[in-house]
Amino acid sequence: MFVFCLLLVQQSSVAGGKTHWGYTGHEGPAHWGGLVSDYRVCKSGREQSPVNINGSTTGRSQSIIFGYSTRPNNIVNNGHTIQVNMKKGSRITVNGKIYQLRQFHFHSPSEHQVNGQHAAMVIHFVHQADDGQLGVVGLLLDKGKPNKIIEQLWQYMPEDHGDEAPLPATVDIKRLLPLNRAFYNYSGSLTTPPCSEGVNWMVLKGRASVSRAQIRKFTKLFPRSIRPVQPINHRTIYSR
Repeated sequence: MFVFCLLLVQQSSVAGGKTHWGYTGHEGPAHWGGLVSDYRVCKSGREQSPVNINGSTTGRSQSIIFGYSTRPNNIVNNGHTIQVNMKKGSRITVNGKIYQLRQFHFHSPSEHQVNGQHAAMVIHFVHQADDGQLGVVGLLLDKGKPNKIIEQLWQYMPEDHGDEAPLPATVDIKRLLPLNRAFYNYSGSLTTPPCSEGVNWMVLKGRASVSRAQIRKFTKLFPRSIRPVQPINHRTIYSR
């Protein structure tokens, strides 16, 4: 599973894939598991994402150490979202395990819920460890003041599927992160086909802001970009 995830990230994105899928109609989330055999886990999996976060259990002391030291490489419209690909060198360390930041992308509204409520948007920072495991940090965005870094990114936003644009060195993604970096933690999956499981999910409790105009510019291209919340089943969501 981890080897497959490694190939998936290298090909383009967690939001990519060769078989066409979407968020509505016969190619929407309710049908992903039957589109092709590689996507069957979207239907049969027992540790799927996103989820509604509530009643979390406090676990042992743990933190995310962010080492975002490099700049973005380019910004891409992959047909499902806007994705920013990263140059090598940025990483997080969680419980002694190092994950390299590969890319981050956006959804509106947020895919995860907290106490049954979506945020206006979310950024998914997709990382990968040497053993192939994915670690995804979710940053919820509330409607409010304009976000300066998103404003920079949106200046280069490609409007057509498959288009990409280089990004200047002045984009400092560390400034996206909130001061409060406590997080909810659970074992889940990719939120897009092939819905592979074994993903270490970390949803930050601290939030950032995004303006109505910035949301509108994204949703004009992607009116719907979320998978519905999935059953928790046997899992525990920890509060770190």
